[in-house]
Amino acid sequence: MTGHQGGTAHTQGHDHTDLDWNVLGPHLEQGAELSGPVHRQAAEWMRERTGRAVRRILDVGSGPGVVSCLLAQLFPEAEVVAVDGTEELLERTRDRAARRGLTDRVTTRYAELPGDFASVGEADLIWSSKTVHHLGDQRGAVRELARLVRPGGVLALAEGGLPLNCLPYNAGLGRPGLMARLEVVNREAFTAMREALPDSVETVDDWRAMLTEAGLDGATSRTFLLDLPAPLDTPPRRWLQAELGHRCGAAADRLAGDDLVALDRLIDPDDPAGIMRRSDVFVLSAQTVHSAVRTG
Repeated sequence: MTGHQGGTAHTQGHDHTDLDWNVLGPHLEQGAELSGPVHRQAAEWMRERTGRAVRRILDVGSGPGVVSCLLAQLFPEAEVVAVDGTEELLERTRDRAARRGLTDRVTTRYAELPGDFASVGEADLIWSSKTVHHLGDQRGAVRELARLVRPGGVLALAEGGLPLNCLPYNAGLGRPGLMARLEVVNREAFTAMREALPDSVETVDDWRAMLTEAGLDGATSRTFLLDLPAPLDTPPRRWLQAELGHRCGAAADRLAGDDLVALDRLIDPDDPAGIMRRSDVFVLSAQTVHSAVRTG
């Protein structure tokens, strides 16, 4: 189970041994760093919502640990446990914590969900980003997470929002609307992924209702905007170039030929119309966070 905060290369249901984590790990870490303003705003909201001292935090589906380390910095009295089902990403978390002097407060826990829910223990704050939707029974997963929340504590689920956009509607490459068509393909692939999960249950994505049904109170949602205007600096351009490369590879059998040609040009570092050279590239997306409190 890997939530991959800040990235879109979901791997739930895959054999993790067929993935090149030397490539995917840095990409996920860079994406999470790029989304740092969103994660910080969401974490500060969680700090406002907690009704007790935060001594233990679970980052469930922690990926490379970017948010785990951020939570440790924003909650200086707390132990943060990064929970993930990919050992290569947990190693990146440990390395990141060491570089930031957080080794004594950021620890890692290997766990395959949903089977290992009980093994991670209780916490005052549980953060889970883009992870529950990788589990067949989403409602059941929310119930399991809610059971781990201590009285006065908060469960926060980062699920949904607005898709990534990075180009004008007419980008001068083939037919206008390339990013919209790519998102349609991405949503179709997401639906197929959900249907193929073990014990998959069709569930309406009413996250506040799921939090309430799980016995938590005050369920509410907020959406946080990531807005990096043009012209982009080099690091986000490189991340975006790699991200579109991943998406192009995943969608190659679903996109029309002219769209594939356009994507190939976009990820070509030497093409004047590519991500690395054009002046109109931006990053715009939004992440919705749903949270609720255990009052009893």
